[in-house]
Amino acid sequence: MVIQGLLKYKGIHPGIVLERELKKRSIKQRPFALSINEHPQTFNAILKGRRGLPIPLALRIEKELNFPEGSLAVLQTYYDIKLEKSKIKEISPTLSKLRKSLFWDTNIDKIDWERQYKAVIRRVFERGNEEEKKEVEHFYGMEKVQAVLREGPYPKPMRLQNQK
Repeated sequence: MVIQGLLKYKGIHPGIVLERELKKRSIKQRPFALSINEHPQTFNAILKGRRGLPIPLALRIEKELNFPEGSLAVLQTYYDIKLEKSKIKEISPTLSKLRKSLFWDTNIDKIDWERQYKAVIRRVFERGNEEEKKEVEHFYGMEKVQAVLREGPYPKPMRLQNQK
């Protein structure tokens, strides 16, 4: 495994890549785990993507399999970055800046802000005040807001999905 080849595995848990490599080399998990002084259960959890790969263990595995030093640690870092980015997507606009009355037909705490962005943007720009419009622009970005507003006021039904 060459570091340049790592980019195709970017965002994939290193254990999954490692499991594939062991199968390709016909190496059994349990004996391999014992050979690098690791508990087989811990090693299996890493291979299945249920645990992270600590750097000391990554270095032992790399040495045993003749991988470039740091390659598995880099994969773990890319995977951690992917996890953090997915958490960021779950945020919502600052709800204290949006009146609940704008979303009278749904529970504002349960709106899927990414999936229903068009309806949210249209609703706020049709009925919201300047502070609410600024918050929506800040959350979605000017390009996304302008693209939705260019589509016209009602290209699709404007009603938010009922999520009460």
